Amino acid sequence: MFQQGLSGLNGAAKSLDVIGNNIANASTVGFKSTEAQFADMYANSLNGISGNNPGIGVQVARLAQQFTQGNIETTNNPLDLSINGGGFFRTTVDGAIQYTRNGQFSMDKNGTIVNAQGASLTGFVANRDGVILQGAPVPITIDSSDLAPVQTTKANFQINLSSNSTVPKTVPFDASDPTSYTKQTVLPVYDSLGNEHTMGMYYVNLGAGKWDAYAANDGLTIDAKAVLQAAISSADATAAREAYQTVINTPGSTSADITAAQQAYATAAGDAVLAAAQAAGANQVQQDQITAVYTGATSAAATLGNGPAIIDAKLQAAVNVPAVKVGTMIFNKTGTLDAAAMAAAVPPTTLPLTINLPIFPDNGAVLTIPISTTFEGTTQYGTPTSEKMSTQDGYSSGSLQRFAADDNGVILGQYSNGKSRPLAQIVLADFTSVENLTPLGNNAWAESSGSGVPQIGVPGEGGMGALRSSSVEASNVDLTEALVDMITAQRVYQANAQTIKTEDSVLQTLVNLR
Repeated sequence: MFQQGLSGLNGAAKSLDVIGNNIANASTVGFKSTEAQFADMYANSLNGISGNNPGIGVQVARLAQQFTQGNIETTNNPLDLSINGGGFFRTTVDGAIQYTRNGQFSMDKNGTIVNAQGASLTGFVANRDGVILQGAPVPITIDSSDLAPVQTTKANFQINLSSNSTVPKTVPFDASDPTSYTKQTVLPVYDSLGNEHTMGMYYVNLGAGKWDAYAANDGLTIDAKAVLQAAISSADATAAREAYQTVINTPGSTSADITAAQQAYATAAGDAVLAAAQAAGANQVQQDQITAVYTGATSAAATLGNGPAIIDAKLQAAVNVPAVKVGTMIFNKTGTLDAAAMAAAVPPTTLPLTINLPIFPDNGAVLTIPISTTFEGTTQYGTPTSEKMSTQDGYSSGSLQRFAADDNGVILGQYSNGKSRPLAQIVLADFTSVENLTPLGNNAWAESSGSGVPQIGVPGEGGMGALRSSSVEASNVDLTEALVDMITAQRVYQANAQTIKTEDSVLQTLVNLR
């Protein structure tokens, strides 16, 4: 009986150790409780048959970890991750692969996502276009570089042009005269460097369901902007600009030298713009407005300090040439665009229109933005003229502001320009027998021969649990149950001690026989 009682004490002590460890980790994120499982012991006889052997006690069969789901608790850290369902985070430290349910991660100085022990979270990374490149999982490093700009290539203007609108009082169209057009709408567009420009569309009611459309960029019609680009393409103006910069950067240059250099640029640029304006049909008044910028004692070029940038701005304010319509919209009797009638008109209009937006002054980007422009959804109803929804496909560059993982483990970066882009995708690993994983401490496990090989997948697919950002999985220890188990184990320990005490009393009785 001593053997049975002693084994019972050892078993109860082991059970108390396990329960104490569970209680100690009741607040450990991702902790999985352990259960002590016991088996009875029998001594075999010489012939291998136990017969009526009452048994020789108890032994610990195994310490089984319970991989039940813990409660999900929200946090304020977007890199805190929880798994709702099966699977483990796959991490690597010093080349060794580990698995964990503790999703408390942060970024190190290199932008790699790591846990408190320095183990790197692994997954699939994305290229610069946001395409996830699946293959062998690698440590996830957040790409904090700016999102490259995308030049606008498509635009759609959606507007209702009231059928009750009157024909404008002033003819011909002049963007600077609101009485010469019925409605103006604007849409931000972007050049090759991500600089924002304002694309304007002017609508002129011709009556009988016909509307002329004119285009503008940054407040000037595209015809005026094209005229101004002569100052950029002119070899004389380019040479004069470079000469001005040389004078400015030369020590000892006098005010007279600077004034002469800026006058030389103004003359070269002004002559080029004037020639282009004449070719575009500018009348004498419009030509005189241009020449006033660079000729005469009171011109902008005669004022010291008015360099090429100021002269360009003065020229831009002075240029006004006859605008050429980009197309004519014709509506049918139901108020929608009549593509057949538009194609049959002289000149014909076929959607989409290719509108080339000239850029001036030169900002280093491609100097023309070709935009395929449509008017899908544009109508002519009896309701007041109003813009509905205009769209375009370009955007400026953006810096990474924040990021978070979605249910499928895709880490989405949010940028200052309002755009988002996948940065990486977290992978999960699962095993045929998770109970046979080898515990390493720090809430980590390693693959073993009994667990089977890991099955790698993404969250939410193939039996893997869903991922949730800004949350963690709490310990699955039930404190109430653990405390009750502890009381039970204590009573078992006391009972086994009583067994030994009783056997001692029996032996003492035998010793005392005379």
